[in-house]
Amino acid sequence: MRDRLPPLNALRAFEATARHMSFSLAAAELFVTPSALSYQVRQLEDHLGQKLFARLNRSIALTDAGARLYPGIHAGLLAMTEAVASLRGATPDNVLVVSTGPAFAAKWLAPRMYRFIEDNPEIEFQLAASLKLVDLATDEADLAIRYGYGDYPDLHVEPIFNDTVKPMCAPELIARGLKTPGDLKNFTLLHDDSIKHISNAPGWPEWLRRANVRDVDGTRGVRFNYADHCIDAAVEGAGVALGRTSLAGRELKSQRLVAPFDIDLATSASFWFVCHPRALEKLKVQRFRDWIFREAALT
Repeated sequence: MRDRLPPLNALRAFEATARHMSFSLAAAELFVTPSALSYQVRQLEDHLGQKLFARLNRSIALTDAGARLYPGIHAGLLAMTEAVASLRGATPDNVLVVSTGPAFAAKWLAPRMYRFIEDNPEIEFQLAASLKLVDLATDEADLAIRYGYGDYPDLHVEPIFNDTVKPMCAPELIARGLKTPGDLKNFTLLHDDSIKHISNAPGWPEWLRRANVRDVDGTRGVRFNYADHCIDAAVEGAGVALGRTSLAGRELKSQRLVAPFDIDLATSASFWFVCHPRALEKLKVQRFRDWIFREAALT
């Protein structure tokens, strides 16, 4: 029967993708691969006989059908979540909302947060990934992980770790002749523009000067406004990224990416643990703070 409800997993996949406007962030939230999430969305589209997303070159957008469907699905899943939470005794005291940027959420926090959840089953963990800086004074989130200089007035601020950038690429590019920094002229340069707002943020021109390379145009190539997209493109062999080591650690460790040259540049910014001073009195915030600093020490 065509009036039967679609699979719940397909509805969850659609809702998360529409909320984040990103397949990768939705997949990270639901602990599935992007390909599995895309399949679930296509399953829902097939069930309904309508396209819900327009796939653009580097982004997605809701179709008219998707825009009509989203409010009801979002409200329905939220009601289900709240109903289950009420039976579990979930209250604001054991719901932990962590705000951070999309790239840090997808590449660093989401792959690790299962360990925090396993160690703290009584805490309802919510990851809010957005470029928006939430107002921590109004309890919009319990805490935030921010990238910058740590100048957040009236808030408790602690540095988690610093960052560096270095060239990184898929292993097959080495086999195709990437042997010396001068060989970069034969490959596409991938630029992470997500840190352009950071003063003195190093890019390809700065790295090439450090490597004493003069015949490579450091301004050419492909630009990304999300750091994780730049890293993902490098994994697929699209070119050589000047990537942030903090975000590409898993790819480098698994050798999906390799660093062909032993020259890295420090960024002037760091990742910071940020919360309102009164939030430090909450046990759930204390536990997350202790956990993330332990994880950072292993990075």
